[in-house]
Amino acid sequence: MAGTIRTFIAFALPSEVAGILQRVQQDLKQKKIRARWVKPDNIHLTLKFLGDIDPGAIKKVGAAMAAAAAGCPPIAVSVRGLGVFPGIKRPRVIWAGLGGDIRPLLDLRQRLEENLAAVDFPKDRKAFKAHLTLGRIKQAAEPASIRQLLSDYAGLSSDEFAFNAAILFKSDLKPSGAVHSVLKQVGLGMTNDKC
Repeated sequence: MAGTIRTFIAFALPSEVAGILQRVQQDLKQKKIRARWVKPDNIHLTLKFLGDIDPGAIKKVGAAMAAAAAGCPPIAVSVRGLGVFPGIKRPRVIWAGLGGDIRPLLDLRQRLEENLAAVDFPKDRKAFKAHLTLGRIKQAAEPASIRQLLSDYAGLSSDEFAFNAAILFKSDLKPSGAVHSVLKQVGLGMTNDKC
């Protein structure tokens, strides 16, 4: 739509975590998984895809983000295993999961969803599944090979890291892949409160 910008709210990854996931992507390529791979510095945890919005809505989105983040300390997680959407029989997306205590993450996401609904952004119909998209599978794969792949990576893990700031990203789709730029960043509070 003319005059609108494509946006989403997400947590960015520390560079060392993106590096781990880049090595996983390289290994998957060697295993002949044909996918459109996400650039390692573009891998993120999407909290809410907003789609095309009017630039004038950035302020109210930022306010909804700030209200959701208020009093919520940084959220400690780690990378844990791989998975696929929608399922093993017809995988379309391959992703890395998150481990650790993700309850604060789910609580923050719920607060964000409610705050955005209050300013006319519809709630998601699908249940939220915290994941880091690595690639979109281009060619049908045998369920047995996907099952084996997920088993091979069941032990994938990283050291614990923290999500410190929710970011409203602008996403420009280019032939070479999406280019993300920061529109607004909201730090999580440094309190001992729970989300």
